[in-house]
Amino acid sequence: MRKIRVLSVFGTRPEAIKMCPLVLELQQREEIESLVCVTAQHREMLDGVLKSFGVTPDFDLNVMRPEQTLSALTSRVLEGLGAVFVKAQPDLVLVHGDTTTSFSAALAAFYERIIVGHVEAGLRTYDRYSPFPEELNRQLVGRLAALHFAPTAQNKANLEREGIKEGIFVTGNTVIDAMRYTVGDGSFSSPALRALDFENERHIVLTCHRRENYGAAMEQIFSAVRRLVDAYPDVRFVYPVHPSPAVQETASRMLGNVPRVELIEPLDTFEMHRLMSRCYMVMTDSGGIQEEAPALGKPVLVLRRETERPEAVKAGTVRLAGVETEKIVSLASALLEDKALYARMAQAVNPYGDGRASGRIADAICYMFGYTQTAPELFSPTGTASRPS
Repeated sequence: MRKIRVLSVFGTRPEAIKMCPLVLELQQREEIESLVCVTAQHREMLDGVLKSFGVTPDFDLNVMRPEQTLSALTSRVLEGLGAVFVKAQPDLVLVHGDTTTSFSAALAAFYERIIVGHVEAGLRTYDRYSPFPEELNRQLVGRLAALHFAPTAQNKANLEREGIKEGIFVTGNTVIDAMRYTVGDGSFSSPALRALDFENERHIVLTCHRRENYGAAMEQIFSAVRRLVDAYPDVRFVYPVHPSPAVQETASRMLGNVPRVELIEPLDTFEMHRLMSRCYMVMTDSGGIQEEAPALGKPVLVLRRETERPEAVKAGTVRLAGVETEKIVSLASALLEDKALYARMAQAVNPYGDGRASGRIADAICYMFGYTQTAPELFSPTGTASRPS
């Protein structure tokens, strides 16, 4: 039998963090010929991840443009992938999560009657405008895909509730796999991070960049940060500021001169994971960090009104803080003052993976293409493996 030709398509730093471990796994499989296409939807934030993991793309669409619109981005990815498919002749196109790259690539593959596999399938808020445009992107990819690699049983249940009954595999999330490569000894190359005093201060990692938080919500979040550093002299916030002009302006205006709030350049994956491994807690509106920080034993406050990762709330690794100043301050203060609460969150079992998701996905691909007869084991946070029925 000839090798299964698998083309992985991604374009942003978060996608690359989660897809690179899978790419490395696919490269080790004798049954698979692994190819990579990057769209470079976020050029400057993507290249560092690829370099860190040692992944060299076979195709690079380089679609990023200043102030690009979602419509223009979608159009460029659709047109660019047409030529890639002609050269690569893939049997399977893998896309990740909820980006515009993922949706566009899935649609382009569907137009060419190429099988689509969706990594990190089944996450939902069921509010089409939050997060925007990610929520509808992932729902649309779910309709286009034939193979669904769901991180959790809840994600699988979401898909089944939508009428998707076949090709679903519960694998865990590949971001947990990535930490085998990224955390290391926790040392930093960034001078800004090396200057931090982890012995005498409690550091809170902050990320805030989502479109739905632009404007008043972001101002409320930053007001909470100001109140917390005023109230706790041993607390220091470390905020890698997203390059979006809207985020940069608000962060500079509200936090630029606040003592013990460090506004720093965006970090590469390795530095970010190492920073989280040494911090006290995390406050974020990111999706992936809700999975990453609990794997490092760090409590997370989610700076959003809802989350597509309710498993973390149920498991007790994260708490939903919303975007109102008073609630954020209240929940953060509780974690800073209540040692028992902190310990419960820090020691809760991460529901998102055990570091073997990439292997399960590769096994599922070989199984679905008839190269193996045994269905892959499914991920369970209890440690009890099972197989698809």
